[in-house]
Amino acid sequence: MATTTSTRERKPSTSAPISDLQGPIGPAGVTRPKHKRTVTGYGPGDIKSIEASIPEPQRAAWQKFSAEPFKTKEEFEQEAVRHIETTLARSLYNCDEGAAYGGTALAFRDRLVIDWNRTQQNQTFADQKRVYYLSLEFLMGRALDNAMLNVQQKDTAKAGLADLGFRMEDIINQERDAALGNGGLGRLAACFLDSLASLNYPAWGYGLRYRYGIFKQEIIDGYQVEIPDYWLDFNPWEFPRHDVTVDIQFFGNVRKYVDDSGKQVSVWENGEIVQAVAYDVPIPGYATPTTNNLRLWSSKAASGEFDFQKFNSGEYESSVADQQRAETISAVLYPNDNLERGKELRLKQQYFWCAASLFDIVRRFKKSKKAWTEFPNAVAIQLNDTHPTLAIPELQRILIDQEGLEWDEAWSIVQKTFGYTNHTVLPEALEKWSVPLFQHLLPRHLQIIYDINLHFLQYVERNFPKDREMLGRVSIIEESQPKMVRMAYLALIGSHKVNGVAELHSDLIKTTIFKDFVKIYGPDKFTNVTNGITPRRWLHQANPRLSELIASKLGGYDFLKDLTLLHKIENYVDDKAFRKEFQEIKFANKVRLAKHIKDTNGVSVNPAALFDIQVKRIHEYKRQQLNIFGVIHRYLTIKSMSPEERKKLAPRVSIFGGKAAPGYWMAKTIIHLVNAVGAVVNNDKDVGDLLKCVFVEDYNVSKAEIIVPASDISEHISTAGTEASGTSNMKFVLNGGLIIGTCDGANIEITREVGEENIFLFGNLSEDVEDLRHAHFYSKFEFDPQLQRVFDAIKEGRFGDAGQFSALVNGIVEHGDYYLVSDDFKSYIDTHTLIDEAYKDQESWVSKCITAVARMGFFSSDRCIDEYAEMIWNVEPLSPTKKAKGV
Repeated sequence: MATTTSTRERKPSTSAPISDLQGPIGPAGVTRPKHKRTVTGYGPGDIKSIEASIPEPQRAAWQKFSAEPFKTKEEFEQEAVRHIETTLARSLYNCDEGAAYGGTALAFRDRLVIDWNRTQQNQTFADQKRVYYLSLEFLMGRALDNAMLNVQQKDTAKAGLADLGFRMEDIINQERDAALGNGGLGRLAACFLDSLASLNYPAWGYGLRYRYGIFKQEIIDGYQVEIPDYWLDFNPWEFPRHDVTVDIQFFGNVRKYVDDSGKQVSVWENGEIVQAVAYDVPIPGYATPTTNNLRLWSSKAASGEFDFQKFNSGEYESSVADQQRAETISAVLYPNDNLERGKELRLKQQYFWCAASLFDIVRRFKKSKKAWTEFPNAVAIQLNDTHPTLAIPELQRILIDQEGLEWDEAWSIVQKTFGYTNHTVLPEALEKWSVPLFQHLLPRHLQIIYDINLHFLQYVERNFPKDREMLGRVSIIEESQPKMVRMAYLALIGSHKVNGVAELHSDLIKTTIFKDFVKIYGPDKFTNVTNGITPRRWLHQANPRLSELIASKLGGYDFLKDLTLLHKIENYVDDKAFRKEFQEIKFANKVRLAKHIKDTNGVSVNPAALFDIQVKRIHEYKRQQLNIFGVIHRYLTIKSMSPEERKKLAPRVSIFGGKAAPGYWMAKTIIHLVNAVGAVVNNDKDVGDLLKCVFVEDYNVSKAEIIVPASDISEHISTAGTEASGTSNMKFVLNGGLIIGTCDGANIEITREVGEENIFLFGNLSEDVEDLRHAHFYSKFEFDPQLQRVFDAIKEGRFGDAGQFSALVNGIVEHGDYYLVSDDFKSYIDTHTLIDEAYKDQESWVSKCITAVARMGFFSSDRCIDEYAEMIWNVEPLSPTKKAKGV
């Protein structure tokens, strides 16, 4: 078994050619292009000269008292108690769990800061290329547990807290999740930051510091209700950098004139100024001192917070109006854009964050005193989806308007600097902004975008003179009413590499949304990096007992840095002791989730039942509606059975979780239906434990850490060709759960890795989707009678007022069923029947689960980062050094 497992063929996930070249590529003695850059504002030469000028007594005094990280239980206790007593002003007599969390978090934060300072200094000295990852979301989850595990001091802290009278679990639960994201896009960014630090790459993340995040979700009478998430009430993990501020301009006008040398100059003037203030969050790597940085921008009024003259004249509300208007920019992730004002706020948000980040990056580069042509050798900027696309015209504006470069030279620098990751082929998710809105908010950027488009279309016309229609198809400006700016096209044209996030997705973008661009640029501009997850959080932190069991067989925790080592546990698939422990861990995780459901939902679920879980953003393409229709079908089937037939059934708990965007009415209707079905099913005495339906409210990373390890089956059932990759599918399998899914996104690659016998696939293929959609409108379509029975039950009011759910049903019955729920329903139901049978044979089921875990080594975010570094960024890791003497 060992030999077959270790030599399993693996198709590379990238389109990069495989070569056996060794050593440097290029002339002897010349390595990849490197460049000096700085974090501190000083270059290496500056630091050395300052260091040399410090008198020896001062240097000795500094070294004597320089901070050192705690290493023992006693040193941890000393740090924690000091913070509780001095930073938090608590004493032995009023130290509750909140204060104990505060003291522990501050002790670990101090430790990270020591490593953070050394890392930044080391990277400044090394003077090499750095990655900047721009993402509108960073779904970080809780920081304390992650920090303790990454610096490998959790046991130290656990023992120290026990001495002080506290349980580690209670302390960890005091922390609020950082409300900086919503779905897979943000969690991927968080996994990437973890991997960048763990692999010692010099890298910073740039995002927005949302005061209320997306929202806190409450379920009231079955409906989603959004309330603010006050996660910043106490946040020990951030450092305000009030000295790092950037003035960001909006509105105004553009004045053009010819200077003394005859060159046309554009000046963007007037308008409104909002100030961006930096907040830094240390990002520790696992088992390495490297600690990178996530810089988040917060908005405030540039004129100050308060207009004294207005206040004194009795205009109390307007005296703070500037501040309130400015602060709304970084208040909420994805403000509702159903209204025009909401659209303006979203575009403002995106420009504010991109402009502040670019200013920071450019300021640092200019300290190096190098020629602008060297900029792409010092800086790699990755755009995580279309949200940061404004960084492209912003860098072009800086180079031509402020630095005086010629257009062509500036544009060459821009293209070499940016890489663009596409996350969707759904047309509605490819951002477009109206030209009038751009003209109003960012007049200079609109001019630059028109110029970029003109140069691009001239290039296309020269190369494809006979295909005049192509110009309209590939233009950044869509000729509609009103005209629209296509952000995905701008991101593609302004980047040197475009990547999809799973093999199917990368193929689809080349054959659908970017088909013409493949002709224009050739296939080499497009590549694939299949997504991955960090095993540190999604195995070691979320499922410590499973991590420990694997480590006991592999001789240590090296697999957390090289997940491909997991293949060795396939040798233990028939080992009785290993299987028994594996099953016990799964059951304990299900008990923990059952307790959470009882505490929060008041529903008792049986841990011995099959746990069937779908947790992700609520969206029609992810097809939670297909899942809940399946639950209704199961309920109706149970109701029609005799008591004898029911005894043969495998009990099941269907668990849903996820947030719907505030303005997405259909997604909110799905949540309402799930809760309405749960209210009926969970209280039906005929059904009892055979079926429960639960919606876990306010799904986030820390809830995922409870839910993921408890799954028997997880649902990844998007319409084929709509899910770019998915990463929750990887998390579930890594934790010993199996998948029911369509041939979509990374499900395809997971199938290739774990084997078709260890995954439950159903449904139509992506190549059939267009024909099926066409058939709904132009052919006679017969609904599956089982699905019709579900619709009839809803229409009869068995789950409450049928009118509440009519849009959901009518979207399928009368409006073309865009997401093909009716086409896949029978296949879905039949596959669940197979799952029921498979789950009854627990011996075979456990073998499937262990085998699947053993074959998940490919899906590590470490592998992704190495692929980005090699194919897109051209950056090298930087090994951490010991503390520099005298600094």
